[in-house]
Amino acid sequence: MTETTPAGGAALVPTGRELKSYACIRSLGRRGIDTVVASERPQLPHAASRYCTEPVRLASPPTDVPGYRDALLDVAARPEVRTAFPVRECDVYVFAKYRDAFEEHCSLVVPDLATLSRAHDRLQLAREAAAAGVPYAETRRLSAVETWDEAAVVKSRYNLLTGDYVDGHPADEMGEVKAVRTLAPGDEPDPEALRATMGHDPIVQAFVPQAEKILYTALWDDGEPLATYQHRQLRQNSWVGGGGVYRESARVRAVDEVASDLLSHLDWTGVACIEYVRDAETGEWKFLEINPRLWQSLPEAVRAGVDFPHHYWRRALGDPGPFDDDYETGVKCHIAYGEVAHLLSILRDDSPLLERPSVARTLWAIAASCVAHPRFDYLRADDPGLFLGGVRATLSTGVTRSRDFTIGGRGDAPDLEAADGGSSPRSSPSTDGGAPEQ
Repeated sequence: MTETTPAGGAALVPTGRELKSYACIRSLGRRGIDTVVASERPQLPHAASRYCTEPVRLASPPTDVPGYRDALLDVAARPEVRTAFPVRECDVYVFAKYRDAFEEHCSLVVPDLATLSRAHDRLQLAREAAAAGVPYAETRRLSAVETWDEAAVVKSRYNLLTGDYVDGHPADEMGEVKAVRTLAPGDEPDPEALRATMGHDPIVQAFVPQAEKILYTALWDDGEPLATYQHRQLRQNSWVGGGGVYRESARVRAVDEVASDLLSHLDWTGVACIEYVRDAETGEWKFLEINPRLWQSLPEAVRAGVDFPHHYWRRALGDPGPFDDDYETGVKCHIAYGEVAHLLSILRDDSPLLERPSVARTLWAIAASCVAHPRFDYLRADDPGLFLGGVRATLSTGVTRSRDFTIGGRGDAPDLEAADGGSSPRSSPSTDGGAPEQ
């Protein structure tokens, strides 16, 4: 990395239809930094934002690893591009795997592939948490489970399926598995059917009765924190779990301590979003998983006072940090699309371990909180184009539960956000996916 910050330049912001990338566009654009927003998807809502300097259509989707790499490199090679943001799991993987090729053109703040693989492998990550002395949800391979007498969650072992992670997976293909199976005590699944669905031997995590959920988000470099932020999940995109659509900025010292222990142990570089729940039975803050890319609540962090996109830009261009992360607690923000998704989830989602809430009471709670705390991530008076662009994309393709890219490269409906926390039950470990984060 260079040690001086050149004037001007642009940032490459790859995205599907994840609106969290808007936080990067807005933060940098307000400072006069150009943004090249690159996507394999048509009808990109971001293009309607006043802060999007240039939308670029990528020739290949993330499912095609070499094609996606080359498409991103074509943009990164532009002389004005100074850095690129790891918006999605596919982005951070490609940046880490081909870091030398990208850094011939621009500077990145991402982990190396060996470190990233430890975070992307949820079974290995549980072992790392144990080595770091960090409490975590018990995690085993499906093939290692002999009895089903306790509540559990079955989900993909990996954030991504790639040839680097899964034996036998095509080396030039990349995908995500978002299937999650929640099991009540005594509910024994069909292991072969689960392996067929997941494409590998998945993991089984112990159900953690949740008293509270906190997301710790941060930018680290060489095992040291540059800026950190926390928020409390108040409402998620589904009543059974998922990324936060109504959150409150918070600061819990115990969470900061366990997160720091884990990231220090990993010698982490880059952004990280770590999910913690306070066990209702033991009171421990238990680690669930890391998402080593930007997160859904990023706009709220910027609003509360921690401008991660600008911090990332500064670090990439040589500023060693640390950066200002003195944020205001108690700031509550909504995702308008996500609140609608939460309400609809009461009709479509189910859990054998949780009691379904009332639609009427939930509607009242959403309305009351929107009146009391009228802060919305993407509905901004000074930039209405983004929200309207999202509405147009939604109306043109319909809101579904698909993702930007999956195992088969399918996912044609607009995914207006990528999850922080996934679709498993509200009091359990969760994946990074499931119901659409909007």
